Amino acid sequence: MKRKRIGVLLSGCGVMDGSEIHEATLTLYFLDKQGADILCMAPDKDQADVVNHVSGNATGEKRSILNEAARIARGKIVDINTVKADELDGIILPGGFGAAKNLCTFAFDGAECRVDEGVARLLREMHDRNKPIGALCIAPAVLARLFGAGVSPELTIGNDAGTAAALEKMGARHKTANTDEIVVDIKNKIVTTPCYMTAQSIKEVGAGAEKLVSKILDLAG
Repeated sequence: MKRKRIGVLLSGCGVMDGSEIHEATLTLYFLDKQGADILCMAPDKDQADVVNHVSGNATGEKRSILNEAARIARGKIVDINTVKADELDGIILPGGFGAAKNLCTFAFDGAECRVDEGVARLLREMHDRNKPIGALCIAPAVLARLFGAGVSPELTIGNDAGTAAALEKMGARHKTANTDEIVVDIKNKIVTTPCYMTAQSIKEVGAGAEKLVSKILDLAG
């Protein structure tokens, strides 16, 4: 049987300004464990900001999203602008503030946010080709902005009322979910799970991430 090739869209390295490392690593682990080939990718541009993960304060530095994400991917990563939907069977977006700062501007602009052009192009290609898209934690905000006005996807960020309201303002249909649950929009082949929007430990994150990976591979056919 042909191995499925799943893209993992990273947004830097570290929860405060990039990809949430636990969520990204668990996604990679479960994809590998379940027999998928993995293509890591990220936008090749500067991060929106750089945050000291001890103090929580912005440092004023400039760092490349792609170079920082390469730390998680062990150097095996490509610029998202070089990736075509025809190369993939599915794609997954780990969370972390990078998803809301670097992949889109949700962290700054809320429901009026913009999505990075390269990210928007690939995700639209995936959706147009009926290929599954998974999003963890806050990353569903990217999907709400891209697809909310058109197909009104059903998704979850857990149970935070304010964030859920912002996603619904963008046209998405929010469904409350627990940490170990996934929300599956069969029509749009979109799968989401709360992860650290509700989780208290890496073990809890793993429960939802494993289910999401399994469902993405199942929907990939």
